[in-house]
Amino acid sequence: MKLLSEIQMRFLPALESLVDEAEQVDALLGMIKPTQDDKFGDYQVNCAMALGKKLGKPPRDVAAELLKAVSLDDICDSVELAGPGFINLTFKDSWITSQLSLANSGEKLGVEQVAKPRTVVIDLSSPNVAKPMHVGHIRSTVIGDALANIHRFIGHKVITDNHLGDWGTQFGMIIYGYKNFVDRAAYDKNPVQELSRLYKYVRVLMDYHSAVKKLPEAEALKQKQLDAVERIEAEDHGNNKGKLKQQKKDLQRLAEKLAVQDELIQSYKSAVEDCDPEVAEVAKKHASIGQQVLEETAKLHAGGNENKALWDEFLPYCLEDIQRIYDRLNIKFDHILGESYYQNQLEGIVKELTANGLATESDGAICVFLDGFEAPMIIRKKDGAFLYPTTDLATIKHRVEQWQADSMLYVVDHRQHDHFDKLFAASKLWGYKDVEMTHVSFGTVMGDDGKPFKTRAGDTVGLEGLLDEAESRALAVAKEQNPNLEDSRQQEIGRVVGLGALKYADLSQNRTSDYKFSYDKMLALRGNTATYLQYANARVHGILRKLDTDTERLKAAGDEVVFTELVERQLAMQLLRFDEVIYDVLVEYKPNLLCNYLFDLAQLFARFFDQCSVRDAETDAIQKSRLQLCGLTSRTLTCGLSLLGIESLERI
Repeated sequence: MKLLSEIQMRFLPALESLVDEAEQVDALLGMIKPTQDDKFGDYQVNCAMALGKKLGKPPRDVAAELLKAVSLDDICDSVELAGPGFINLTFKDSWITSQLSLANSGEKLGVEQVAKPRTVVIDLSSPNVAKPMHVGHIRSTVIGDALANIHRFIGHKVITDNHLGDWGTQFGMIIYGYKNFVDRAAYDKNPVQELSRLYKYVRVLMDYHSAVKKLPEAEALKQKQLDAVERIEAEDHGNNKGKLKQQKKDLQRLAEKLAVQDELIQSYKSAVEDCDPEVAEVAKKHASIGQQVLEETAKLHAGGNENKALWDEFLPYCLEDIQRIYDRLNIKFDHILGESYYQNQLEGIVKELTANGLATESDGAICVFLDGFEAPMIIRKKDGAFLYPTTDLATIKHRVEQWQADSMLYVVDHRQHDHFDKLFAASKLWGYKDVEMTHVSFGTVMGDDGKPFKTRAGDTVGLEGLLDEAESRALAVAKEQNPNLEDSRQQEIGRVVGLGALKYADLSQNRTSDYKFSYDKMLALRGNTATYLQYANARVHGILRKLDTDTERLKAAGDEVVFTELVERQLAMQLLRFDEVIYDVLVEYKPNLLCNYLFDLAQLFARFFDQCSVRDAETDAIQKSRLQLCGLTSRTLTCGLSLLGIESLERI
């Protein structure tokens, strides 16, 4: 049973008698939290201050009124009214141990199942299949997978959908590259590698022409900004503090714009000046490459021609390549429906929105104009091409009509927020008002230099290379820690530890923030890492082996837990809060909360192990009690890591 939910359930009638609106009651219930210090008990009810302000009464009087209306004698040893109106609660040891028994006996460790299961569609990973997966794809993939696991764990029906980019301009680039630059022998030997080379090569040629065109424009804009700085600096405001303050703001704003412009100019110069002379010559011979790529893409979308035949040939190779990465990550999807799946529906979507008056023509394009947005959402370009919003609208229609989705989570990086804001607004207008749609955004993986994580050559780091390096480093640690283990066992430890470390390094971060990637920190045996948690779990199994038992036998035995030391009670309380953190993760879709919980649990267990001998316990009953705490700790660590998509090992 959830400790917090039990307290909330008991205070709910009293709060409802004082407050009319359900949202306000929920907010007040949210003010019941675990204490930060054991001396204040186990939980603290902090809502009297907010209630006092609303009711016009002293908070302490409101707290006393609440306590008169709430019965806690059967679960609490101590109920204390403190300070201006805090209510401190301390559970009975006997009630804690009874809850431990319930958690121990169930497969889900006491985690309550949702009363009203929903169908939750999670859109995750979604790479463009025409190019290799890179470090940026790790975040969407592992965050989405963890959220899917946790939703399923508490009883929701989850449908994961990998909405692949398998129909866009990137295939026009590959087709153009194939027709003009293919190395046939290389293609026959390794199709995906050659297609990747062609994509990158065409990208370089296109970037070259783009830079040649945009460099003078960027330099002209910079000069305008410098002129503006000069004018502002030349203005004489005398002692007018208001104008001086505004001048300072204007200069700061221009300084920020100049920094951005300098970076842009440098990137254009690099694309031109650092371009290999031979490549530059090729670029000059393909002066209209950008337009020709769009034409190749249009031919593909028209179907029934050479380009569609090439797409049919290329796609299976690309899918096989990305599936190999997913297999290594141990990621599975319920559906893999790419953009191509919806192509025959897009014309109908545009017609329906136009007929309903939701879309109108503007300069030859078909647009949805939305309140609160400066620019419209374009669903068909002037040349007749459809765009991402059109496909995403078709996807929403499919997910509701075919899968009866109640909720859709889009695990996509923060740069797409404007797209999803418009998409969700348009969907509501279209009639999908009752479906919850959430953009679960995330920040960027950064290098030590504070910039997006790149290779030394400046390329985005490939995901497969990242996996190789993580496993290689973990294997080196495994060999150092266990030099006498057989090679196959060391390889398995390297795989599990390396993969777990890579996933956890991402999941342990607040998803909305950028984070710096570090192999050394990722594989550290101390601190908040998967490696630390895996070693802690293996340590528990080591204790159990020495006493000739395991978690399943302990679960079946169900021996009573008794507290002889404070740390035993603290460990028990942490174990019982597993339920709370599972639900907390889904409030804001932040798996890092589960990571933090597991790290705290592992640290508490380390203190327990140091202070409370299991093998040399004073009595048989105390030994059995401590073994129960060991077993439940291991099961909780194993379950928590599994929900994060990370394997555990009984021996490391």
